[in-house]
Amino acid sequence: MIFRCMFAFLFFALGEHFLVDGLGCNWGTRGTHPLPGNIVVKLMKDNGFNKVKLFEADPMALQALGKSGIQVMVGIPNDMLESLAGSVSAAEEWVSRNVSYYKSKRGVDIRYVAVGNEPFLKTYNNRFTQTAFPALKNIQAALIKAGLGRDIKATIPLNADVYETDAGVPSAGNFRADIHSLMVSIVKFLDKNGAPFTVNIYPFLSLYADSHFPVEYAFFDGTSSPVVDGSITYTNVFDANYDTLVSALEKNGFPSMPIIIGEVGWPTDGDSNAKIEFARRFNQGLLNRLNRGQGTPKRPSPPDIYFFALIDEDAKSIEPGNFERHWGIFYFDGTIKYPLNLSNNRKLTAAKGVKYLARQWCIMAPDANTMDPNLTQNINFACTYADCTSLGNGSTCGGLDARSNASYAFNKYYQTMNQQRGACDHFHGLSAITRIDPSPRNSSCRFEIMIDIGRHATNPSSAGKMYNPFIFVAFVLSLIHFYVC
Repeated sequence: MIFRCMFAFLFFALGEHFLVDGLGCNWGTRGTHPLPGNIVVKLMKDNGFNKVKLFEADPMALQALGKSGIQVMVGIPNDMLESLAGSVSAAEEWVSRNVSYYKSKRGVDIRYVAVGNEPFLKTYNNRFTQTAFPALKNIQAALIKAGLGRDIKATIPLNADVYETDAGVPSAGNFRADIHSLMVSIVKFLDKNGAPFTVNIYPFLSLYADSHFPVEYAFFDGTSSPVVDGSITYTNVFDANYDTLVSALEKNGFPSMPIIIGEVGWPTDGDSNAKIEFARRFNQGLLNRLNRGQGTPKRPSPPDIYFFALIDEDAKSIEPGNFERHWGIFYFDGTIKYPLNLSNNRKLTAAKGVKYLARQWCIMAPDANTMDPNLTQNINFACTYADCTSLGNGSTCGGLDARSNASYAFNKYYQTMNQQRGACDHFHGLSAITRIDPSPRNSSCRFEIMIDIGRHATNPSSAGKMYNPFIFVAFVLSLIHFYVC
């Protein structure tokens, strides 16, 4: 998963009680209208998030995190692994530019470098198998050379598919046969350098991939289909997955290897199982366990956990599924999706100081005919350049009638294009501007208005010049498509 907000949970004992000492988040920046960095940092601090994971060394994010008191895991994208694996000097330059500089000059509290993200996924067909470990070694060497090796550790966030169990029970867990020797080498290296094993676990994906997967087994409140492994009974897939990794580490000589859950969470749209009630049920269930100090059968103490994600990202790749753009606990603008009791009855707090574009929407014109032969083509055009994943079957806006469906698509395009002049005129006379919110009543379907990026410019004199390159490129491409086709 790409650039997400994770809750990282640390615990301290107080008598016989455990309390959440801090929360962390994957902060994703794949959005057409991203929240300004200072507002995101304030959002984290207001909600007690004191740890964040970045999937790349984003200058806006890193500058905003300076002197914030928030601990940072800064990431390196997979497409950089080859260059870093082949050159120590390239690794040294990356550390100098993205770690040393921000730590010493900007006061960013960097604790980890995440080298790649799930590089051994089977779907990558070994694209990064030969480069991830050499890149890890070179980054760690560069950290040491820069005098940072003691305080900053390099790790590789891995997907749970790097281990498996042939017998279907956690005690039979071992690393995947095709990368077994590589995984053992990586674990030895991490152990030698005092770095944790970082793994991403997604019970939602178990449910998404298998229609016969027992739904209750994905949550934490009991199931009629537990997995019995000797004297241990597993009532949820998270515990079983985690303990499969523990067994794999034990089998290969690392029974005490520290583990970080780099990503875990539940999306709220884009699939019939990606819904708000399930997301709240899963995240609250996991939080309750952590607040009780409850780990897994093989590791009774709770691990550090990073929930995925802080905010939605409407420009993320949807190759894995439409749900990819909806993992946030908060919507793209920092508004709350659902309530969570974090600890001591502390509730979520929405982002403050967000400025929006004008309160107007682009909808299907009242006099336009839903039987117009050009309607489908125009909806497809809008959804080529904007995020229409909420219109899919089982999604929040999947049940709209034909007119509302078209209006949703037209508005998404209009808002994504920054409400630029003419953006609502691309639909061959089928659209019109309205100042009455067209969002359906008594529904979770939202006709959104985007963040006004220009009004958030740090230099007021440059506000009118500020633009998002994604919007500019998409708008130019849409103009070419419109006039050519």
